[in-house]
Amino acid sequence: MIAATGVDESSLHYRGWRVVLACFLMAFFMFGFGLYGQGVYLAELQRAHGWPGTLVSGTSTFSFLLTSILVIFTDDLLARIGLRALILCGLTALGASTALLGLMQAPWQLYLAYALMSVGWTGMGTVVIATVLNSWFERRRGLALSLAFNGATCGGIVLVPVLLALSGSIGFRSAMLGATVVMVVLVLPVVVVFTGWPVDTSLKSAAGASGGNDARHSRRALLTNAQFWTMVLPIAIALLAQMGFIIHQVTFLEPLIGRASAGLAVTIMAAMAVVGRLSLGLFVDRLDPRLACAASMTSQAAALLVLLQSQSPSVLLACCAAYGFSIGNMITFPPLIIQREIGSTAFAAAMGLGTSISGIVSAFGPGIVGLVRSVSGDYTMAFAMCVVLDIVAAGVVLWRPGRGTEKRNLSPSP
Repeated sequence: MIAATGVDESSLHYRGWRVVLACFLMAFFMFGFGLYGQGVYLAELQRAHGWPGTLVSGTSTFSFLLTSILVIFTDDLLARIGLRALILCGLTALGASTALLGLMQAPWQLYLAYALMSVGWTGMGTVVIATVLNSWFERRRGLALSLAFNGATCGGIVLVPVLLALSGSIGFRSAMLGATVVMVVLVLPVVVVFTGWPVDTSLKSAAGASGGNDARHSRRALLTNAQFWTMVLPIAIALLAQMGFIIHQVTFLEPLIGRASAGLAVTIMAAMAVVGRLSLGLFVDRLDPRLACAASMTSQAAALLVLLQSQSPSVLLACCAAYGFSIGNMITFPPLIIQREIGSTAFAAAMGLGTSISGIVSAFGPGIVGLVRSVSGDYTMAFAMCVVLDIVAAGVVLWRPGRGTEKRNLSPSP
């Protein structure tokens, strides 16, 4: 049972909402710099140094795979160095990464910058955010997660255009250094003042780890548990399809509606992701998260299916809006399902392991969609494959093996 039980989580005076603000800012800069900003780095580094696109994009893949490995050990790090220290390490690593991206002169520095970015993901990414909010909220957990993770989408909507505008006016180097300073000035005091566990929540119960041996035991237990896999696999499959569509969206739409309208479609999709998270957050705590997750996957499949059948600009934009409505929720559902079915003791271990698996699987999405498109000659078969993947994922997430199993069976043994 979390420490928030018995307090008024709806009150604006509840300290947990200040923790949500800190998590929002962490997600804003982590996703803004670490995910959405990578398209800016690709273009600017090629322009500044003449490096081939394969070098820059290859280091992006390296960073995502390294991140997927490091997040497995989030629970160990929380137990050993503590929440605030882990976040500050993540902030320091991300700041060093973004500053180095602006200052670098040699290709090897690119790998160092992206390795530091992976450390940033470990300290400021979804696993840490979900774990700390899980300890602060029970009745309003879904709303808290939705608000915090909206920082991720807002980072893409706000930070990327700002970086592009600043790069054009003052140069990429100055833009990255200036944005890094702003991040540290905004995030550092908020993290120091607001983040922490609830007063009567021990690190063992909040982080889900009482030491390295128990954490490893927890991960071993999760890997042999069917409930865990019926949550992780469908999320991974859905994210694979989602990443594939997002990366190829502009290439698909541009011949049909033009470059400007294709860019508008991306903006609409991102904006609808914010609306979707906020809308779901208002009532998700009263829903079965598996049913809501299956509904979101099905809605994405339906949006893609209609997208393939139409060439009308208004219909295509509407499909992108409908697809975007569920995009952000794919990272909101896992912590809700984990808390309900696995519990708090193994929460961080389950989030770290699940995020790692999903990250590795979804990383292949753009490549698989591109391969199918190359073999078939257009995007019809590629996006039809994404439709099938979403439907399969929706079916798997509804499967509830061992429904009567106690949560404690998935937790570390005493």
